[in-house]
Amino acid sequence: MQFAITRRRAALALGLAGLLAAGTTTVVAVNGSGASQAATAGAVSATRTITCNDTPGSNPFYDKPSASKIYDGAFSKSASLKPYLDKYIPQGIGTWWNWSGRKNLLLVGMYHKGWQSIIVGIDPATNKVVGSVKIAESHVGGITTAHGWAFVQGSTNGIRKYKLSTLAAAMKKPGAPYVKATGSERKVYGASFLTSYGDSLWAGRFNDKGRDKMYEYKIKSDGSLVTTRGPWEIPTKTQGLLVTKTHYIYSTSYGRDKLSNLYVVRRGTADLDKAKLKCFRAPSMSEGLTEFGGRAYLVFESGSYAYRGDPKTKNVISNLHKASLSSLTKLV
Repeated sequence: MQFAITRRRAALALGLAGLLAAGTTTVVAVNGSGASQAATAGAVSATRTITCNDTPGSNPFYDKPSASKIYDGAFSKSASLKPYLDKYIPQGIGTWWNWSGRKNLLLVGMYHKGWQSIIVGIDPATNKVVGSVKIAESHVGGITTAHGWAFVQGSTNGIRKYKLSTLAAAMKKPGAPYVKATGSERKVYGASFLTSYGDSLWAGRFNDKGRDKMYEYKIKSDGSLVTTRGPWEIPTKTQGLLVTKTHYIYSTSYGRDKLSNLYVVRRGTADLDKAKLKCFRAPSMSEGLTEFGGRAYLVFESGSYAYRGDPKTKNVISNLHKASLSSLTKLV
């Protein structure tokens, strides 16, 4: 069985996109007409129909129904987020290598509208929560670490930065201490999701009406971001991204009653119509992706207080899911 995805798109304004990616705040306004114009310019035209495999599995390891046989065969259950799901909604996930000696962390960003947001640190070796910190309110749609800094979505078009040394000291304290960002946020084209690979950060914009774009930024030692390449076309409803040397892996979703999609895309072209890719269905309400130890980790918001009691929520999931990264990249 295949699920066909088609989208209509408006014309792409390259000049405007370049200004947005460079952080021109007069165009990328968080509120007002500038934001409306930027969102309109974000949609790009598609000519290719992308099919997502939805052949169901027979015995899913999560709340039924099965999303797809491919998903069920590749992924398995990982760390539980239950202690936090009564108050927070998970969104972004990132990896913090050698955060304390040789120990590593998975960082899960969560929000509750009108409250401070929270970053939860999980030891991937034990699946236990090591600590947590609170930050200024944000959707926390993306979080990643590189070169002594943690980068977190702030506003819709803004990326905050936090010193890892400050974050580590707070993470080791009891409770959930508040940590303030360093400096003002970096305005970008879109920060709905973000991730890093090597000395680069990728960030882009969620769009439920059609495909949109992401850009690559060079990470400098002071945590500043310099636009280097882009735009890359991204799938409709992109919520999360994992970057490897050879692939982009996108998590896409929108709606508690609908299954998600995972796209494995071979790097090499900015145009999805020309890219080599594989798409398959995933459980509903998938969000961020990250990589650690040769595994891809995926987070869901469906197990949170906001969605788990709604009969419309297709799959209620309170754990991270993980898969061998090679099991995904070998698909393309």
